[in-house]
Amino acid sequence: MAPAAVGAASGERGLKSLVWQKLKLSIFDDCRKEGEWKIIILDDFTTKLLSSCGKMTDLLAEGITAVENVYKNREPVPHMKAIYFITPTQKSIDGLINDFVSKSSSKYKAAYVYFTDFCPDSLFNQMKASCSRAIRRCKEINVSFFPYESQVFSLDVPDAFFCCYSPTMEKANDKDVVMKAMAEQIVTLCATLEENPGVRYKSKPLDNASKLAELVENKLENYYQIDEKSQIKGKTHSQLLIIDRGFDPVSTVLHELTFQAMAYDLLPIENDTYKYKTDGSSGKEREAILEEEDELWVKIRHKHIADVLEEIPKLLKEVSSKRKTTEGKLSLSNLAQLMKKMPHFRKQITKQVVHLNIAEDCMSKFKSSIEKLCKTEQDLALGTDAEGQKVKDSMRVLLPVLLNKNHDSYDKIRAILLYIFSTNGTTQENLDKLIQNVQIESDSDMIKNWKYLGVPVVVSSASQQRRQSRKDRSSEETFQLSRWTPVIKDVMEDAIENKLDSKEWPYCSQCPAAWNGSGAVSARQKSKTSYLDDRKSGSKLIVFVIGGITYSEMRSAYEVSQAYKSCEVIIGSTHILTPRRLLDDVKMLNKPKDTVCTEEEKL
Repeated sequence: MAPAAVGAASGERGLKSLVWQKLKLSIFDDCRKEGEWKIIILDDFTTKLLSSCGKMTDLLAEGITAVENVYKNREPVPHMKAIYFITPTQKSIDGLINDFVSKSSSKYKAAYVYFTDFCPDSLFNQMKASCSRAIRRCKEINVSFFPYESQVFSLDVPDAFFCCYSPTMEKANDKDVVMKAMAEQIVTLCATLEENPGVRYKSKPLDNASKLAELVENKLENYYQIDEKSQIKGKTHSQLLIIDRGFDPVSTVLHELTFQAMAYDLLPIENDTYKYKTDGSSGKEREAILEEEDELWVKIRHKHIADVLEEIPKLLKEVSSKRKTTEGKLSLSNLAQLMKKMPHFRKQITKQVVHLNIAEDCMSKFKSSIEKLCKTEQDLALGTDAEGQKVKDSMRVLLPVLLNKNHDSYDKIRAILLYIFSTNGTTQENLDKLIQNVQIESDSDMIKNWKYLGVPVVVSSASQQRRQSRKDRSSEETFQLSRWTPVIKDVMEDAIENKLDSKEWPYCSQCPAAWNGSGAVSARQKSKTSYLDDRKSGSKLIVFVIGGITYSEMRSAYEVSQAYKSCEVIIGSTHILTPRRLLDDVKMLNKPKDTVCTEEEKL
């Protein structure tokens, strides 16, 4: 299992440790017997869920001796009891039933069954009829989301993007199935946080957010009526905002220069794993997992690349000067030699070396082509240049990027999209010229299909709309190439200060009394010492975006939580986005879906 942030050292790791504690209490403590070892059987969903918040050593501490996959053929261990932590799906329940076909051929001594969420009666009855004699426990524990970071969650359903925004799905029943499944997953997040939030949604231009908000509200009501143990019957001091992805298209395609967002955009990081070589191109390839157990990663992930490049060498120099072992200029090759000479020193500097590698990889891409793009992108996104002067002719700003042969088609498409977003759409004639001149006919749907997200792409010249009004952040210190602030940050701040327009952000339920704005604003002045106490009793703002969130939007949740000490912001989505993957998904929106997007398929 992949390592993750749990345990005493990471008590502050928010959602991850919260989920682990819930699993420990609901599953391991529930069936614990002193001195007895058990096997745990997982499906694909629960394997990923456990991996996101625990590791093998945690399971060993809970008396688990082996981890098995419910779908695979396994050797019988008839003298041992098995914990089944599975999703309530036909495939997973079939796996359980097959393990206890008859008393003589049972794979295990007994089964303790725990479902991630509500098990439909039809599946429950199948299980009951087939293997009830072997089942000692059967419970629903209500954890059906992934804690991605301490303040970030994912439903891990990237297919939901197609299901919610493709015109081919409008009349299909599959969209309703996906929306209901998402609502159930969001309710398990609220249950884990022990919150019954006031549910709000962004009205217009699409109705996905209002539909999902209504489903979540109804399912929350049902959950807190059914859950006898729950002390929370009424609404708590929290808000849940549900938003369609098209509310801020700019943040999805802009080149970000903060460390985490930049690395995931420019480097081939898959499953949070970065591959690198310490001895130059001839060296052995190594892997590093970017996770919250790495305190240096947590410290620098939201910093600007310029600050990161300044900070890591300082840390390395501090460590190496203590050892008095490096001479001359600090470089990656020197550090590699140092690590070979002093194995006991290796752990101390490995993390710094990893992050220095990432930063240098990012900078080599930045210097070769991205730097020139960034000024254009910022000017188009904001409508003003670095001096604050209004951009009078967006096309003149865009053209140098399109004519530059160093930029690949993705970067040119991103720039064209920023031009279109900045003018709230362009004419058909203008769009056709741009696509032909840049020779991106085969990828033109990456631009045109934004209309399905409710974003104006083609408009008549007469119907040009005004640019969306934004908060004035001119007094905030920023780098010239990082002037853009994600729209979601404005939304978070306005929600905490009770400044959201109730027509634009209607409630599905009664507004919680706590959100009168005054407490949240005054809380900004509180000292750091009372920060954790505030968090324990304070309110939460949960933001959910249908169709993916960006790393810059994730960063906003942490920044706003820091500024407003009495309110913790938790952000989540169907999945985590990178610009390139999003453009590939947008391109597919008007294509027929070969495989039906169903809840079972995603799980």
